[in-house]
Amino acid sequence: MVTTSQISESSVFIVSGGARGITAQCVCALAQAYRCRWILLGRSQIKPEPAWASGCTQAAELKQRIMQSLLDQGEKPTVLKVQRVYRQITASREIQETLDALAEVGSPAEYLGVDVTDAESLQEQIAEASQHLGTVTGMIHGAGNLADKLIEKKTQEDFKTVYAAKVQGLENLLTCIPPAQLDHLVLFSSVAGFYGNAGQTDYAIANEILNKSAYLVKQYHPECHVVAINWGPWDSGMVTPELKQYFAQRHIDVIPIPVGTQRLIAELQPAHHSTVQVVIGSPLHPAARGGELREYRIRRQIDLASQPFLQDLITTTGEVNLSVTFAASWMVNTCQQLHPSHQFSQLENLRVLQPIVCSNTQSREFILDLQEIASNQPDEIVLEAKIWSEIENNIQFYYSAQVRLQCETASTPVNALNLNHQSIFKPSFGHNQAASQSTSIPGIEQIVDLSCDRIITQCCSAKIPETQQGQFRSTPFNPYVSNLAIQSLFLWLKQFFPEGSSLQEIQQITQFKPLCFDQILQIFVETQLKTSSSVVCDVTVCDDQAQVYMHLSGIKVALFEAEAIAWKK
Repeated sequence: MVTTSQISESSVFIVSGGARGITAQCVCALAQAYRCRWILLGRSQIKPEPAWASGCTQAAELKQRIMQSLLDQGEKPTVLKVQRVYRQITASREIQETLDALAEVGSPAEYLGVDVTDAESLQEQIAEASQHLGTVTGMIHGAGNLADKLIEKKTQEDFKTVYAAKVQGLENLLTCIPPAQLDHLVLFSSVAGFYGNAGQTDYAIANEILNKSAYLVKQYHPECHVVAINWGPWDSGMVTPELKQYFAQRHIDVIPIPVGTQRLIAELQPAHHSTVQVVIGSPLHPAARGGELREYRIRRQIDLASQPFLQDLITTTGEVNLSVTFAASWMVNTCQQLHPSHQFSQLENLRVLQPIVCSNTQSREFILDLQEIASNQPDEIVLEAKIWSEIENNIQFYYSAQVRLQCETASTPVNALNLNHQSIFKPSFGHNQAASQSTSIPGIEQIVDLSCDRIITQCCSAKIPETQQGQFRSTPFNPYVSNLAIQSLFLWLKQFFPEGSSLQEIQQITQFKPLCFDQILQIFVETQLKTSSSVVCDVTVCDDQAQVYMHLSGIKVALFEAEAIAWKK
């Protein structure tokens, strides 16, 4: 049985970023509740305040005094110099106010001016402070930096600045104070790490690492009360009226300081000892669509060596034609990653201009261009997608489509044509008596019904491990299972037109539920239009309870010359 520890006056907490801002507000609230002891860490140094700044609290007036002081010293009062002195004075004041507030409630504290990314200095100063206040029993990691920019404008230095404070800072702290020594470990993460947020890729990565670190520490030290709190924005001085208006447009609630601090106290109660991660804040919905529409270009080197799942399909020429479902998955899954708050709904006007051929001997670069296009609904995003490559200074297009993403996908319909396995139709094979109820296509287990107008198959795709999926992942659009719909269509075509056919376009693919591996599915192929040179079909994929997972409509297949003659006969 895991024992739990309650915070008490003998508890000693070390808090990174704990002397200023929201973290300081949390420290003061905990101090009022428990009168525990504190080692507060921050990069700012407490310096004696100049006599000319004493008693001046108005920002404009204080900056005027700073300018005059610089002039008196014979220096030019540039904006950067004034701002640097102003930040130093206000930081020292804020730190001292925190220390005074802790002293007022009888909660001993010591402030260390040290950067958590400086491991050597951190070790020395924590060891000295522990001699004064006692052995550290709790840790709150609240330090962090921001460098908000769109990803294409971020530099390596931006990433390092944001990442180091969160991740390297935690690593250094846990090196100074082993987790086995702690009764409480609190990591101040962010909803940006949980939901993602535009302009904060580095911040989201760093905070998600904090979330996973909490689970890791808890796994090896179950007796420690570990929690990663994914905070939303607080109603602090950093949230200006303009920023509040921006949050309101995105339906993001700010956290009042008294509410947030009390939530922290509540999360540290023994009753929540087993809760490792909690989200306190609104989901980060995307900003209202409008203004400039974005364009994206994603390059991908494709070769057979990077696609383990294709190894069994390599022909004697060392090549494999990639199924159209894999091109669809590249389009859909990329759009989903760019807009994680939306879900894939439909792929429209998917045109097959030329199949992608994977070579066993050559790696080729293919390019996916995405262009956001206008939408009639605020909760919907539509992107135009094209896959192409450049061969000897010539552009070759392969696939084009529109990807539709929505905040909520349509409800799952029931397939009225679904057949119960207890009443399987006997196949009617027509002129091709070689057809049978079983097939040699992996995943297609049985032909349930076959006629000149339709085919119904029973399928179950064996799970392909992520290590074998290469560059084509199975979520949110599963190219492996959805390929069984295409293979069922070509199985039908092969029975009546063995000379060959070619898929030209799919008017619409609607996904109601993601397709899964190891799931029994029924696939219904129904012909809608027949001519001497082409066939148009619809395909419905559903489970054995008639729940529709995917519907493909307007699949146009061109028939070769010999097939056209056979069809006329």
